[in-house]
Amino acid sequence: MTAFCRTAPWLALALTLAASPAAAAAGPPPGFILTDNADLAFTSPDGATRLEQYMKDGGDWDVKWQVWARHGEQRTELKPEQGYGAGFRFTPDSQWLVRMQKTGSGEQDLFLYHLENGVFVSATKKTSLSDLAWAYFYGRPETKNFARLDFHISANLMKGTEEAYRWLGVNWPDNRYLVLSLGGEYDKHPKNTVMKGLGGWQCRYDLQTGKFDVPAMFAKENAEAMKWEVKRR
Repeated sequence: MTAFCRTAPWLALALTLAASPAAAAAGPPPGFILTDNADLAFTSPDGATRLEQYMKDGGDWDVKWQVWARHGEQRTELKPEQGYGAGFRFTPDSQWLVRMQKTGSGEQDLFLYHLENGVFVSATKKTSLSDLAWAYFYGRPETKNFARLDFHISANLMKGTEEAYRWLGVNWPDNRYLVLSLGGEYDKHPKNTVMKGLGGWQCRYDLQTGKFDVPAMFAKENAEAMKWEVKRR
């Protein structure tokens, strides 16, 4: 009886650890298969982190994708689970990671992750980077009368992250800023009429402060973006 009492706590601890997600072998659940699509494989500039994308096809259009970051022997899921594969872009210092996530036809979200203790974690807590960008857009004085978009809503990461957007003619610090472009349309337009929306409104996100701004150099194009329209056929 005494021997049992002494070993029981250790047994209980062992069972607890075995049941703990942290102690379980990290990786996708059964049914998820690693894609062999080379366009969906990404490695950080320092070579320390490799992204693996797994897909599960449940039939009847029930498709799920998970992304796992492999850092040494450790694997961590980059949530959330989605219905499509994703594109990724690292900052040159390999500390930040942007997920360009298709969510539907002509629609895309952005998610931001930061490397902490060798693991990429969400850098925007319980929301996406794109949701924050849209909140910033609709909260600006010049957009207070801009009707909310409801079709083909897309947030995009503009090219140039790798060289701090030098192609724009700027001299911004390395690994500091992301330039986002927002676009979308209004649904329920009949054919052969002018379709209106937002055509590539740009803003800048500061990775150090977590705040958005609009550099003066974007002002002219942004004003034109808010007048976007196209003939629907």
